[in-house]
Amino acid sequence: MLDYNLLLAVLSGIAILLVLILRFKIQAFISLLIASITVGIIAGMPPKEIITTMQQGMGSTLGFVALVVGLGSIFGSILEQSGGAEALANYLLSKFGDKRASWALMLTGFLVAIPVFFDVAFIILIPLVYSLQRRTKKSLLLYAIPLLAGLAITHSFIPPTPGPVAVADILKADLGWVILFGFIVGVPTAVVSGPLFANYIAKRIQIEAPKLNIELGATTDEAKSYPAVKLILLIIGIPIVLIVCNTFVNSPLVAESVISKEAKEWIGMIGNPFVALIIANVIAWYVLGIRRGLSKDKLLKIATNSMGPAGLIILLTGAGGVFKQMLINTGTGEMLANYFSSIGIGVLFFGFFIAAIVRILQGSATVAMITAAGVTAPLLLNTTISQIDTALVVIAIASGASIMSHVNDSGFWLVGKYLGLTEKQTFKSWTVMTTILSVTSFVLICILSILL
Repeated sequence: MLDYNLLLAVLSGIAILLVLILRFKIQAFISLLIASITVGIIAGMPPKEIITTMQQGMGSTLGFVALVVGLGSIFGSILEQSGGAEALANYLLSKFGDKRASWALMLTGFLVAIPVFFDVAFIILIPLVYSLQRRTKKSLLLYAIPLLAGLAITHSFIPPTPGPVAVADILKADLGWVILFGFIVGVPTAVVSGPLFANYIAKRIQIEAPKLNIELGATTDEAKSYPAVKLILLIIGIPIVLIVCNTFVNSPLVAESVISKEAKEWIGMIGNPFVALIIANVIAWYVLGIRRGLSKDKLLKIATNSMGPAGLIILLTGAGGVFKQMLINTGTGEMLANYFSSIGIGVLFFGFFIAAIVRILQGSATVAMITAAGVTAPLLLNTTISQIDTALVVIAIASGASIMSHVNDSGFWLVGKYLGLTEKQTFKSWTVMTTILSVTSFVLICILSILL
């Protein structure tokens, strides 16, 4: 049965969050904290308990997220500065050829966005898209859409990118399962929303690359010495393989008689996201930095500069943890869980729906993911949901938060600017692509939840 006072509390919290972000342009971190306090007050929580809950929510969330996001950001920055992203793209394009270049760019985006932020990776790789268009004279969208699809999917679905790391921590999901299902769902979704959709839209919207003298940030292959592609793939793969290996070894799929308890403990330590990313950072620091002639001062500056965007994500995630804890401590989460269970609405659809609504209303995928995770987490508290199902909920929230990017999303304007699109053309290409991405991935998630 619904407690209307608690229902009013959560609805008021979400409404205030959206008003503060949309109407008053207040930073999402502060907006989430104000929304959390509002929930506590309307729910009738004593003032001292509201403060204690905020501290509890922030502290319990940041212990994991701060380390993973910080290490992931440094790792991505070193890879970015080394030219690894361009090296990988050039290699794949040479192997696939011009006829299958859209598939090469999809795969490039998919791999590069694992360590590098979406917008940074897009700006780094867009000159390659320009070059292809000038050579083939086909629409720029034939190459840009697959790249964007690969970048967007990995950015939202596969740790150690900040969004899925934050959601996984709030929902207490195992990162190994999140990575595994991120790949299983992400690859076919990338195919549908990338090359297949690009082939359709490129025939309807002809866009040409800007002239060479105004090309943004372009560099020629000859002007830059790139690291070996196999080395880049190895370095990107190290933390992913270690984390997934740890999840697999410590799952029911591996009998206790196969691996000793002591070996499991060591694998558990090495495959912990903290240690896996430290190992990847040390290898990247030496192989992509020191051995390629970068000074220690330059590497220190790269690492320090990477902390700027990471700090914002960390604080935002902490505020999401506060919102989650407020819903738990007020009893709102338990009330919602019981109600949705009684009317037959599953947690997968609930997480997807909340993320989609917040995304459409305020634009930021990260804010949508963290808000939806905060609202969804209390629904999982008193259930026997498995780690596999929890990981699917993480991907469902990421799927909902990817839907329908439009004018309130900075990505909409970034894509439109670099591709030379009008607002109408950006809607027809980028907005439709993100919607196809969201719907396709959620259908695949539902199929997996039935099969597993």
